[in-house]
Amino acid sequence: MENNETQQEFADVYEQLKVAANRTSDWKTRLAAVNDLGAWKNQQTIDLLTHRLNNDTVYAVQEAAYRRLQEWGENVQPPVRKEGELVKGLTKILVRIKKSLPADHTYNDFREKLHKMRVDIYDIYEGDKGAEFDQWLEQKWASLSTR
Repeated sequence: MENNETQQEFADVYEQLKVAANRTSDWKTRLAAVNDLGAWKNQQTIDLLTHRLNNDTVYAVQEAAYRRLQEWGENVQPPVRKEGELVKGLTKILVRIKKSLPADHTYNDFREKLHKMRVDIYDIYEGDKGAEFDQWLEQKWASLSTR
């Protein structure tokens, strides 16, 4: 880093960005933190971005970390978008949630209960599906059997 002022500025925001980058139930906050961390190239940010690249559950966050690390000249491999079921046993989990609701519940009731009960799953798929998330989730909901 160039000077003490820059180092102090980094120290002031690094801990907040580190917490945000590791917030498991909010992919948008993680993505923003990854982008903000890109303002400082040092070993701490390289390590944190490498961790997000290799371990984040949302492809968009992995991709943002990859792009920043690549811009910095780090030797990193691009993330691979996972196909299929991102969470093991998803259908069983969704069926349980659907069964826990009254028979005449709406899609919005289901979506809200999923968000309350399994914010991790909601976050992973919202981040993965983007603008198509609601359409995808509504189709999943409609196809679930509750026999």
